[in-house]
Amino acid sequence: MSQVVPRQAVADLCCSPVLQAELNADEAQQLARALKVLADPARLRLLSLIRRADGGRTATVDLSDRLGLTQPTITHHLGALYDAGFVCRERQGRQTWYSVNTDGVETIRQLLDPELPAASDEPGS
Repeated sequence: MSQVVPRQAVADLCCSPVLQAELNADEAQQLARALKVLADPARLRLLSLIRRADGGRTATVDLSDRLGLTQPTITHHLGALYDAGFVCRERQGRQTWYSVNTDGVETIRQLLDPELPAASDEPGS
């Protein structure tokens, strides 16, 4: 089972010194694009459903059933989440499976509260 990593995305900034210093213009643009991707109710619901799915991953068809949106609409939203670095995807036959990319989520977490330790530093992680 091979995991496909997201393209250049907010996850690239995870745990980097970038978040511990002042952002430059390019870094701010990259983070702003990522936050715009998250600023959609359907995408937030998708992240929530994927994160809570059995085994931490789910297939496109299951998400479409749960949200009441068409599969092309779900695929569009998942593509935006993937491009931004918030989900990973893996193809198995005709199915595409999605899981949350913890690095992308961690980057936003660090940006919003830099005083919090990285999730990997917390007990029980």
